[in-house]
Amino acid sequence: MKVLEIYLRNKTKKFLKKVDKSTFERVFNKIKELASDPYPSDAKRVIGRKEKVFRVRIGDYRILYVVYLDKNSILIVNIDKRSKIYE
Repeated sequence: MKVLEIYLRNKTKKFLKKVDKSTFERVFNKIKELASDPYPSDAKRVIGRKEKVFRVRIGDYRILYVVYLDKNSILIVNIDKRSKIYE
């Protein structure tokens, strides 16, 4: 599979600007991995959403994303702590 383009919603960009450097690096590395493998073994489908939203875990944080294979892209919908991500 070829590398997919990554798109971030504005709220995900804001999140990445405000987190500490180590969290940023961990999250950013996971996003880069998703570009090569959008369905890693630790990805789970989020139930109760219209679109096929997936989530991956990085410690206390979650990345919610949608894969558009027809457009060769991934949209990062949200990144936040588990306690806030599903609100």
